[in-house]
Amino acid sequence: HPNPKTVSLVQRMVKEGAVEELQKCFSSRMEFGTAGLRAAMGPGISCMNDLTIIQTTQGFCRYLEECFGNLKERGVVIGYDARAHPDSGGSSKHFASLAAAVFISHGIPVHLFSDITPTPFVPFTVSHLGLCAGVMVTASHNPKQDNGYKVYWDNGAQIVSPHDKGISKAIEKNLEPWPESWNTEEALKSPLLKDPYQDIHTQYFTAIQKHCHHREINKSSEVKIVHTSVHGVGHTFVQTAFKAFDLHPPYAVEEQKDPDPEFPTVKYPNPEEGEGVLTLSFALAEREGASVVLANDPDADRLAIAEKQKSGQWRVFSGNELGALLGWWMFHCWKQENPDAAAVKNLYMLSSTVSSKILRAIALKEGFHFEETLTGFKWMGNRARDLMNQGKTVLFAFEEAIGYMCSPSVLDKDGVSAAAIAAEMTSYLATKKTSLSQQLTAIYEEYGYHITKNSYFICHDQDVIRKLFDRLRNYGDQKGSYPTKCGDFSVSAVRDLTTGYDSNQPDNKAVLPTSASSQMITFSFSNGGVATMRTSGTEPKIKYYTELCAAPGNSDVAQLNKELDALVDAIIETFFEPQKNKLQPKLE
Repeated sequence: HPNPKTVSLVQRMVKEGAVEELQKCFSSRMEFGTAGLRAAMGPGISCMNDLTIIQTTQGFCRYLEECFGNLKERGVVIGYDARAHPDSGGSSKHFASLAAAVFISHGIPVHLFSDITPTPFVPFTVSHLGLCAGVMVTASHNPKQDNGYKVYWDNGAQIVSPHDKGISKAIEKNLEPWPESWNTEEALKSPLLKDPYQDIHTQYFTAIQKHCHHREINKSSEVKIVHTSVHGVGHTFVQTAFKAFDLHPPYAVEEQKDPDPEFPTVKYPNPEEGEGVLTLSFALAEREGASVVLANDPDADRLAIAEKQKSGQWRVFSGNELGALLGWWMFHCWKQENPDAAAVKNLYMLSSTVSSKILRAIALKEGFHFEETLTGFKWMGNRARDLMNQGKTVLFAFEEAIGYMCSPSVLDKDGVSAAAIAAEMTSYLATKKTSLSQQLTAIYEEYGYHITKNSYFICHDQDVIRKLFDRLRNYGDQKGSYPTKCGDFSVSAVRDLTTGYDSNQPDNKAVLPTSASSQMITFSFSNGGVATMRTSGTEPKIKYYTELCAAPGNSDVAQLNKELDALVDAIIETFFEPQKNKLQPKLE
């Protein structure tokens, strides 16, 4: 049964004496964490291949059997994107069918999509069909050799701890492949296997139409929009979403519209990188006279937007700016349908701790609730589910890494619904003779300017990182005391989610969950500045996220930018000490 291609890759390494390469592949097993797995496709236990997919699914299967007495009645869903790695014979579709074989061999019904889908279809299916779990085989916007295994719980959100630990332990106990696990042919003929594609396709596009409020405007809109799916799965789904909203179909970037696991036209298939990924979109927009470009990442759970300015330049909105626009729009539409003043008390918006606080400013003025969660959509999805279970309405959630949840029927980021909703917003604004950029300025004028500046330092030495953060916790050699100043700026509050300290709480205890294994400190400053320093879970980086939250009426943008720059410089010099710590700045 095993894959002859991975076998021959290993034989070649052995023959060539490629010891380092062999060690890389076989020395340590991939970590199964709260984001599931993500690694290169290839041979060995540190890579994504037939064997590691089987082992992971066997562990997951056993863990689900422990957690759900009715697993055999309810079942699971498995989706996949278009990734493939010809050298090792790995592909998302093949991995998905191996995972299906594992579950079916244990009598568990599997809803396996018969074709590629966007990632949000998996959490949608879990919720819609009331399943116990979902698996999406995707590496989202990672480089082409990577793949991943993303896991959803029965509440429709990504797993959070302790499930990651439980699954990880169960994988360790079930490493020996069960004989039937390799048998994809039998599994694909099993009566336990169902294809949810048609039904979910219909149900999903019906569900997102709840968020279409201006059908007449959409029908007659003159706005021309370009869409790119960056060689991923998004094209047909975004076309269908536009149809569902009665929007004119967007112009598709021909060279990037069909799924291609080689991602031939981009260096990295990540629309967050902005310009480079959007070059072909801008060219098409110029040819067609389009003013707005929408881009999805390859698994279509994220969305980037650019707009042509009066100067002829293109402006790519940051994730935070788009969060402001979509948050404003979702509330604007909600308010028109809910004129009763009391209803707003039941309304929530969420964003992650490292995202812009603009929603907090809108919430304060409009009377709804705003909450922040830890970084990552898994936290927002789970919090949204808790609030919905209490009868609350969660209208919108976002994170600065261009992730948006505009519809509670998917408790994760969704770039397909966000694309249609953003297109409707653009069409509506055009009838008011205004652009996205002008509307963003109007939001800042009304609720206060929120200017952000995010970057990172590269540091490969864990010891240096630990000392850097420890120094901030025992500042000026005072044990347990944090800085009260940073250059000329005074610190008004400190929240440390590594230790659980929060000076804003009456008992100094942080409300958000803490994690001793990752570093994260947030400083608030008396001038309205907020800065978070944190380590990356996946890369050798210390990231910083800064924002100046100005009061409404303080609209001297040049001055605000100068002030934020001065604050960032002070943080770098005083808190990071890059020379002393030999930190490499981000390469621009």
